[in-house]
Amino acid sequence: MGNIKPLSSGRLVGRRIGILMENDYVEEEISYFERRFAEEGAQVDLLTRLWGHDALTFAGHGSHTTLRVDGDLEALDYHELTRLAALIVPAGMVADRLRYSDHVDEIPPAVRLMRRAFGVPTLLKVFSCHGLLLMSAAKDLLVGRPVTCHNNLVADVRNMGAVHLDEDVVADGDLLTVRAVEHCHLLARTVIETLDPPRGAAA
Repeated sequence: MGNIKPLSSGRLVGRRIGILMENDYVEEEISYFERRFAEEGAQVDLLTRLWGHDALTFAGHGSHTTLRVDGDLEALDYHELTRLAALIVPAGMVADRLRYSDHVDEIPPAVRLMRRAFGVPTLLKVFSCHGLLLMSAAKDLLVGRPVTCHNNLVADVRNMGAVHLDEDVVADGDLLTVRAVEHCHLLARTVIETLDPPRGAAA
């Protein structure tokens, strides 16, 4: 669970936003998401593969700040996913670590989660920077969809069948992607405006 209590007022009061976590996350990005979404009244849930533990502690990519995570991504069935407003795959090495499997022919739990998530059209699926690495084992879900990503991943997303756009932010219905971790403020703003469109915005 997030460590910051959401405010009782804001554009996202009563909403829950899940963020996948692993070692080598970008500290500034996760901290910004926790604070910005809490400022709008949303509950932020940090989620990971717990490997049978009650909680795990992860170290960040830069200053190696540690963060305790007790949210179990494997517990998110379709019903639980419908209780989330957005599910974020952040930057850093989170996606790469979460696609690990002990057996090469076994689908990692995080990939199975994303397959369930793409089956929930009301859930906003969000990928930051290198986050689309997680979708390499579920590339059929991105075929024909416009996305952006870190420049290092352009060939990868094209090989997944996605349409890469050279833009900082790309929104396509229930799919939101941003180019780099430096655009975390644009990601948060777009998530907020997608979940609570400004008055007078086109439907």
